[in-house]
Amino acid sequence: MFGHRPNRRRIDPSSYIVRLSNLIGVLVSTFRHLDSHQLEKGKRRRRRSKNLSRSYTFVRIRGLKMEVNKEKYAADLSSIEAARARISSFIHKTPVMTSESLDAISGRKLFFKCECFQKGGAFKFRGACNAIFSLDDQQAAKGVVTHSRFLPFILHMFSFPCYLIGLDLTTFFKISGNHAAALALAAKLRGIPAYVVIPKNAPQCKVRNVVRYGGQVIWSESTMQSREETATKVLQETGAALIHPFNDGRIISGQGTISLELLEQSPQIDTIIVPISGGGLISGVALAAKSINPAIRILAAEPKGANDAAQSKAVGRIVTLTETNTVADGLRAFLGELTWPVVRDLVDDIITVDDTEIIDAMRLCYEILKVAVEPSGAIGLAAVLSDSFRNNPAWKDCNQIGIILSGGNVDLQVLWNSFRK
Repeated sequence: MFGHRPNRRRIDPSSYIVRLSNLIGVLVSTFRHLDSHQLEKGKRRRRRSKNLSRSYTFVRIRGLKMEVNKEKYAADLSSIEAARARISSFIHKTPVMTSESLDAISGRKLFFKCECFQKGGAFKFRGACNAIFSLDDQQAAKGVVTHSRFLPFILHMFSFPCYLIGLDLTTFFKISGNHAAALALAAKLRGIPAYVVIPKNAPQCKVRNVVRYGGQVIWSESTMQSREETATKVLQETGAALIHPFNDGRIISGQGTISLELLEQSPQIDTIIVPISGGGLISGVALAAKSINPAIRILAAEPKGANDAAQSKAVGRIVTLTETNTVADGLRAFLGELTWPVVRDLVDDIITVDDTEIIDAMRLCYEILKVAVEPSGAIGLAAVLSDSFRNNPAWKDCNQIGIILSGGNVDLQVLWNSFRK
């Protein structure tokens, strides 16, 4: 239906280089599958399968207790705690904000984890920092390389600066590329080179961020093929380590430190709502949170115009889309082989919202919280305020909700220019 061959996983194109660079080291992994007929008899059947991702088992629920096999996912609580120890001296412990006004609007108690205040302006710095400081000295000396998804998205009458001040303007939201900037900053802190492949049509605000943090910009054409070929050439010439933005256990572990902080700051939380794209953020958050509190609910928030994760959950396999159309430019990636098992097993549901709802949530963050967030960062609030969430009886007991404000990197140049007129 979605262009897949039966029983065959689709590979996220951005993971292609990772697959090539690690091909020699691929091992045959195993997974356990609970057969319903045998489960009734109290038996388990094990089956083996060749796979490039880690072995995994389906989650087993007994009463309210969830048992998690540490070997089934790319990260676990111990790797997340190790990541916290590794990066704690480099990252910000971001604050949790509350608002009685937003509580009244939503009818719930909301706790906003402000990753927009993280170094680099987004949660991405946690994972990038963990990945870079996990490298041994010999490998680190050669540097790191990545290519970033810079996708300027044209907004018309509802672009945020226009929406905020009532202007009839057309502008760009330039918000993708947080991983590239985060990797450049983390590499700078370790004193190693960071090679960032950037398409020639990338927005200058993101290019400036990479350069500001000490990254070495390597130009490519705008196509994914050109970016991958350029990154491969850099890998061959430098021997640098490729750091994938989400399909990497070190990245997932770094992002999971958000849950450790959030549940210490606000232990009463019974639900966490997380933006979903490639799945690195929600995988780390879910693995840590479910390990600490098995009863906690993990909900994903996704744009309707890029709802591949929701479709993947529905059909039980990774779905990719031929095109995406959303203001939340940072949520256009597809799930990876390491993030999909976590999303499949530990994410309780995916709430999809349209762009108007996302922009309305952005406005509330600016006007009430007094916090600058990008569309991808505001989608959690949009989900809480959506009719699909409010009217779903399954979530009527979600009363203490943590919302990850994942980032605040948005170009507001049109807004500033409007003030000069």
